[in-house]
Formats: sequence, structure tokens, C-alpha cells
Amino acid sequence: MKSKHSLASKVLLVLVLGCALCTLAQAGSAYSRYHAAPGRLTIERSPNFGWNLGYHLQIDGRPMGSVAQGHSYSVWLPPGPHVLTVLRVPASGYIEPTSTTVNIQPGAEHLFQAVWDSNLVYLHPAGFWLTPGAYWQNRGLGVP
Repeated sequence: MKSKHSLASKVLLVLVLGCALCTLAQAGSAYSRYHAAPGRLTIERSPNFGWNLGYHLQIDGRPMGSVAQGHSYSVWLPPGPHVLTVLRVPASGYIEPTSTTVNIQPGAEHLFQAVWDSNLVYLHPAGFWLTPGAYWQNRGLGVP
């Protein structure tokens, strides 16, 4: 009687494992069919950022780390909109974070530059040199 129970349990275990493997194989093929390539996000520090300052980066509310002088940050992100939040490091006094939304395109490079202006850190698309303070001085003429 004991051998019948062990044989039945082994057969049942093999059937359950077989069904689980078939389900995983189907899910894997569906994932590869609809999966889009990630996009690359790179954030560099501007040359006049400051020798004793850094910035702390959050992507979609998750802390990614702090970036100090002589370093940059690069990561692959899934396509779609992402919120990049930066704030000054070291923290002294009141620190206000600033946020930028970026729409990551599949397989594309997205280059941003961390800029220090008016005691805050901002992220601007690379190649764009107008700081928020300069934008305000121009009374909003030009693209921020």
C-alpha cells in the first residue's frame, strides 16, 4: 500500500512540474515578443557645478545615489515616462528638490546635465546652456 501512495505522489509531482514549465515557457515567449529595448539615461555634472558639491538622484521616487565631482551617472531604463529628482549634497539649511520628467525612447540615448544655480540643482538636456536664473533674467524669452 505504501508503494502505491509513493508512486501516485511521484506521478502527481511530475505532472505539476510539467504544467509549471509549460506555463513559464509560454510566458517567456510572450515577454520576448512584446518587450521593447531599454533606453540609456546619462547625467553629467556641468563644469561650473562646484568642487565641494554633489547631487542626490532619485528616479521615480527610488534613491539611485549621490554623484560627486568628477563622476557621472548612467543607467538603462525601460521605455516610457520617468521622473528624475535631484537635490544638493551636502545638505545645509533648507534644500528643495527639483524634478524633471523624461520620456525614455527604446534604444535611444538621453543625456542630461546637472546644473547648479540659485542654490538649487537642476537637470537640463545636454547642449542647452540657459540656467533657470538666466531664463528669469530674460523674462522667459527663450526655452528653459
